Amino acid sequence: MIYASIPLTFAIRQAVAGTWGISDGEGVRLHGGEESAAYLLGEHVVRVGPTWRTTAEAEWCHAIGRAAAERLPEAVAPLPAPSGETVIRVEGRPISLWPYVEGSWPDSDLPEQRVQGARLLARLHTALAGVRPPPRPRPAFQEEGLYGTPPADAAGLADPSLDRWLAAFHEQHPRRHPLHGDYYTGNTLARNGAIVAVLDWDETFVGAPELELAAAALEWGDDELGPSKEFVDAYLEEGGTAAPLTQEELAQLVRHKLRREYAYFHQAVAAGVVHDEDDLAYHERRVALFHELAP
Repeated sequence: MIYASIPLTFAIRQAVAGTWGISDGEGVRLHGGEESAAYLLGEHVVRVGPTWRTTAEAEWCHAIGRAAAERLPEAVAPLPAPSGETVIRVEGRPISLWPYVEGSWPDSDLPEQRVQGARLLARLHTALAGVRPPPRPRPAFQEEGLYGTPPADAAGLADPSLDRWLAAFHEQHPRRHPLHGDYYTGNTLARNGAIVAVLDWDETFVGAPELELAAAALEWGDDELGPSKEFVDAYLEEGGTAAPLTQEELAQLVRHKLRREYAYFHQAVAAGVVHDEDDLAYHERRVALFHELAP
């Protein structure tokens, strides 16, 4: 895994102090972050985003996170500035401030934590089911190819039958509400065996909850073998908004996610990212899984 190497500059620290009044702490880099970097300042976290992410997009995503936090104790939302906005721009980057939550990534290999993750996702979907945001300023990365249009950035995994299937599925499953968009262990925190936080709303978008259920079942299961039935069952038992999925539906929605991962990998290569052997092997396994799950 390659994490973003974005510094917490003096200009950013000055801007954070001037906007939110937060200046204590050394600015310790926290683990994780493929596109953004997070730094601990006292009891707060400063997130430094990529230059290409617009303020409007970040504010839209943050609004979903704040809506979730009003209804779900585990949802961690950004702190507004006195002006009410949650993003300031410094050196071309979106900067936001968050409460610090102590914890570490849960272990999806532990059945009890996998079940906790599924139940939390169900409650998150329920919390967001009635939220009706304005249109997203620009489509989320996961939306490319979602409704049947062949994704131009994943020509190496072209699959007209999957495209047709996705179009038909969404016609038959019209329910839409905000989704987290990147629900995996790295965007949650556990403490003393319990999952206590879900964070990072950068990829949130409005879509069918079945899509996120399938993607999360892959991430929280054994992602080399396929999605976790245990995760899906726990989600449904908790009363999440997604409808039960057949094996074919689950596999095809997972294949959409895998095709987006393929596009992301090649986007990173085009941007100059050099992947190590582990990253390359992981990428090859995910591509193989895309083909193995085909009906």
